[in-house]
Amino acid sequence: MRTKMTYVKHFTFKFYVLMLLFVLPMNYAYSQYADEYNSGMVFKMNEDGSKYTRAMLWGQAWFQDYEGRNPNDGFSVKRARILMYSQLNDRFFILTHFGVNGINANNLTPDGKTTDVTFFLNEMFLQYKVNQYLNIGGGLSNWGGISRLNGQGSINMLTLDNNRNSTVTSGLSDQLGSQLGIFFNGVVGKVNYRFTIADALVNTLDTNTPLPLQPNEEKYLGRKLLDKGKYVFAGYVDYQFLEKENLSLPYRVGTYLGSKKVFNVGAGFFTHADAIVKANENGELSTYGVTHLNVDAFYDSPIGNNNAAITAYAQFQNSKMGDNYVYQTAVGNGNTFYTHVGYLIAKDVKDEKERLRNRWQPYVAYSHRNFTALPKVAQDIKVGVNFYLDGHNAKITAEYLNSPNLPKNNQNVFTLQAMILL
Repeated sequence: MRTKMTYVKHFTFKFYVLMLLFVLPMNYAYSQYADEYNSGMVFKMNEDGSKYTRAMLWGQAWFQDYEGRNPNDGFSVKRARILMYSQLNDRFFILTHFGVNGINANNLTPDGKTTDVTFFLNEMFLQYKVNQYLNIGGGLSNWGGISRLNGQGSINMLTLDNNRNSTVTSGLSDQLGSQLGIFFNGVVGKVNYRFTIADALVNTLDTNTPLPLQPNEEKYLGRKLLDKGKYVFAGYVDYQFLEKENLSLPYRVGTYLGSKKVFNVGAGFFTHADAIVKANENGELSTYGVTHLNVDAFYDSPIGNNNAAITAYAQFQNSKMGDNYVYQTAVGNGNTFYTHVGYLIAKDVKDEKERLRNRWQPYVAYSHRNFTALPKVAQDIKVGVNFYLDGHNAKITAEYLNSPNLPKNNQNVFTLQAMILL
């Protein structure tokens, strides 16, 4: 049995070896974004660029080690995505977002044909600008409410990946955070808002639950088993005390790397009637509604005179989910507190083009979940570092995750990620 010191040495060695494997082949010429990036790949349809189509491509490759004892150990493609959006004038807007997730040695096949890895439509929505304060749209979109992290994009996160409990609706009422319905969003002064009415997911993460349900068993299957709880309602409002963010797209920025000074305080809600079913001693099913309430705060700012910056986020969320509903240890009936802090280490810069090149950003994150179905509080601690070869366009992330509530051999995870955005 390995001692803790041996385990730390094991991960430290892998960190240095794999960092070299990922970094050495990359081009260091590749700043929030690379100097060469500008607006990415934009196809102008008129001279002033008011009619355009823009395309974004990104990929995230992972290496993971669950103490060397898990089938998921090894290499994988976390995300491979393509996002395109177009505007013919300032009133009409369309966006599509598609790709694949989670390709690894367990779901690859000799001929590339598999039912486990699917090229899927993550989003497609249409939007109409009513006036300068209101947009109305519909389709499959990420304009849902609750919290900042619930609408965070995957290309500029502070941590390696999003906090699972912050995406509390994912897979239970929506597809990876994307809801099928209508939305209303806009900015009034310093107040930003978004509200949605959407169809609830039928085939939830609990769909494969053996039936009939056992006495007192609770599952997120109200629509699947009883054809109840068809619609969900959600919203999020935040006040921007300092600089205003660009909110033309639904994805909230995770870290600005000192390019803006932002302080926002927000609140959100989610409600879904008859979402959870519970079996009594006779096997009869009753339903419970689901309600999530959230308050959060986000701060991102340069500090000092040497291009250093700090990013901080804190969230408190209350979830009413039946009597004792829980999905794994991430989502459940009870309260959650989550926070993370990152520091972009100072660097003397003579050329502005070099401001976000070869920069280090260590961070720490903590999640505290007190669910009625768990015998004790669930906690996660993440310690990581981002190495920006050229801002968010090319970066390496190394993260150590400790989850003491999970089963043995799953409590300590080391992940190394390489990401490029074009």
